[in-house]
Amino acid sequence: MLVPQLHTPFAMTKVLATALGCLIVVMLWGAASAETLQFELPLDCDMRSDCFIQQYFDHVPGAEYGDYACGRLSYDGHTGTDFRVRDLVQMEEGIPVLAAAPGTVRATRDGMDDVSVNEIGLDALGDRFAGNSVVISHGAGVETQYSHLRKGSVRVRSGQRVRAGDVLGLVGLSGRTEFPHLEFSVRVRGKAVDPFIGVADDPECALGDDPLWTEQALSLLPYEPTRLLGSGFAATPPSRDEVARRMHRKTVFAPESEALVFWIRVAGLLEGDRLEFALTGPEGRVLARHAQRMKRSKVQFFQYVGSKRGNSNWPVGEYVGRFILRRSNPDGEGVVIDSSNRATVSR
Repeated sequence: MLVPQLHTPFAMTKVLATALGCLIVVMLWGAASAETLQFELPLDCDMRSDCFIQQYFDHVPGAEYGDYACGRLSYDGHTGTDFRVRDLVQMEEGIPVLAAAPGTVRATRDGMDDVSVNEIGLDALGDRFAGNSVVISHGAGVETQYSHLRKGSVRVRSGQRVRAGDVLGLVGLSGRTEFPHLEFSVRVRGKAVDPFIGVADDPECALGDDPLWTEQALSLLPYEPTRLLGSGFAATPPSRDEVARRMHRKTVFAPESEALVFWIRVAGLLEGDRLEFALTGPEGRVLARHAQRMKRSKVQFFQYVGSKRGNSNWPVGEYVGRFILRRSNPDGEGVVIDSSNRATVSR
C-alpha cells in the first residue's frame, strides 16, 4: 500500500496546526469534565449506621496496594469503591442501588446467585466477576458500573434513560465477592477513575482537588479506616455466617446454658493492631481472656472467646464481654475501639 508523503513546509504546518487544535480540544474537554462530573450516592442507605465504604480504589502500582488516603482499605488492582451493608439480613431486607447521575443504560446482567465466592470458587464465575450488574453511559466517554447486585433485582434495561436517584437494583452478593456490597466504578474514556480523586493526577495521601462526588455525597463519606460491625453473646461457639444472619444476639441466658461466648465482627484491621478480648462474670470473675497482634491487614475479622459451663450452673448475675483495639500512632499506641456488651444469667 502506498502511503502519501507530506514534503512541503505548508503541508507540514497544516498538519501540526490540526494536531495542536485536536490536542487543545482534548485538553479543554478534560478540564470541563473535571468540573462537571458530579455523582450522587449510588445507594439508598444510612452511611452513618447501616452502610459504609469497605474498600477503595487502589493507587499503589505493583503488588502492593493502598487507598487515596494512603491507608490499606483496598487490594491489589481494585478499581472500584465498595459500599458494604452490615450483614446478610440487611441485604435480604433490600438496599436500593441508585443511578449516581443521569444517563443511558448501556448493559445489564441478572440471574447470578447471591453466594460468597469462598463457597463456589472462582472457576464457577467464568468471566462474570462483576456478578449481576448495570453499566450507565453519561456521555463524552464517561460511564459508571454498579456490580454485585442481588439476583432478580435489576430493574432497568439496555437503552433505557435514567435520572440520578433512579433505582437500578438491590445490593447483593453475586460475582466475585465475600460479603454483600455494591461496587461502584467510574471510567472516563475507558480509564478507571477514583471518584475521591477525579480525573486529575493523584495528590499525596489526600482527597483530590476535584473529586467527582457532589458536596452532599462527599459530606456523607468521611474516611473511616476501621469499624465495629457487631458484637454479642452466644450459648454455643458461633460461626461467621450465623452472626452475619443476626443469630446469637441473646442478652439473657439460663444457668444451665452449655457455654457463654462473647463474639465480635470488625472491618478494617491493620498489620500490627493489638486485639484484646475479655469475658467476666459476677464480681468481676474472669472467664476468658485473649490478646493477639495482627500479622497482616484484614478487610474483615471475626473472633470469639468464651467458657464452657463445667459441672455447676452459671451463677446468676451480669456478664460483660469487652473488646479493645489498639493501634500504633506517632505518640505510641492509641485505642481505636473500646466496646462492651452485657448479658444476664437468670433463673
